[in-house]
Formats: sequence, C-alpha cells, structure tokens
Amino acid sequence: MRIIGLDLKKDVIRKCSRLAEKYGYGKLKFYEGSIEEFEGVDHVDMVITLHACDTATDYALYKAVRWGADVILSVPCCQHELNKQLSGDRLRPVTDYGILKERFAAMATDAIRGGLLEGVGYETQILEFIDMEHTPKNLLIRAVKGKHASAEKWNKTLEFCESFGFKPTLKTLLEEERGR
Repeated sequence: MRIIGLDLKKDVIRKCSRLAEKYGYGKLKFYEGSIEEFEGVDHVDMVITLHACDTATDYALYKAVRWGADVILSVPCCQHELNKQLSGDRLRPVTDYGILKERFAAMATDAIRGGLLEGVGYETQILEFIDMEHTPKNLLIRAVKGKHASAEKWNKTLEFCESFGFKPTLKTLLEEERGR
C-alpha cells in the first residue's frame, strides 16, 4: 500500500515529507502540485480531499471517478464557481443578499456534486461531519462505489443545472469522460 499527499504549498510538502521520514512511513509520499494536473497513478482505492478550494474539489472528484476509487471522502471549500454564474430576475430574492447568494451557491454546488457522483455509480451521502462552532465548512461528501450508475439521478442533476444555467466543472469533466 502506498499513500500520496498532494498540495500546492512547498512548505506544507516539506513539513509533511519530513514527518513521514521521521516516523518511518516510507510508502507515504508528498508532492507539490495541483490535482488538476496530477497524473502519477492509474488506479486508487480511496481519495480524500480536505478544503480543496473551489474547482479543485471538482478535479479531485473527477480524478477519483476516473481512477476507479472505491471510496471518496471530500470536504469541499470555497464554492465560488456557481456564485459567479448566479444571476437573473428569477433568483433576485437570493442574489440581492451576498451571504444568501454565497450559501445558495455552496449548497447547489455540493448537491450537483452528489447527484453527479450517484449518476456515475457512487452511493453518495452529504453529511455534517464536525460541529458548526468549529468551522462553517463542515460538509462531507461521502461516496462509495456502487454496482450501478443512476441514469435518473444523472438526468435530474443535469436538469437542475440547466434550469439555473449552471455549468459546473465536475459536470463538464464527467460529460467529456463519458463522451470518450
């Protein structure tokens, strides 16, 4: 078994690498870089993300699906992508108030992620994993590879995106993958 850690920050990679060496974890390796560009493996058993900002979560989920991960545990953060796509009179009661717009975009983003994962064959739950007093970013997307993809869930999620004009990264990546 080997474990790979990935981060954009050099200091984090240096510190983690020193700790892995200090404690004799020879099969635990840390690399500097983005998940979007990482190509170091063909298959993984599990993908874990913790506060991967904005679309980094989408790339991690996409890579997990592409690599055939049996388990995905993802704690999303900074869901800005859909926030930028929210507009129009129909949504004015939400978009007129920054905090409501931000929360709606975050909830919609994670709902779409969950629906897309179910659509490609993962049994998915979105749950609170830590008390709100510790962090407002306390949702966990837990996905376990199932036996069958849900065409119904996939289609309902696409309908939801279309109804709001959303073009989320994970949807785009998975659609491209399905088209290959």
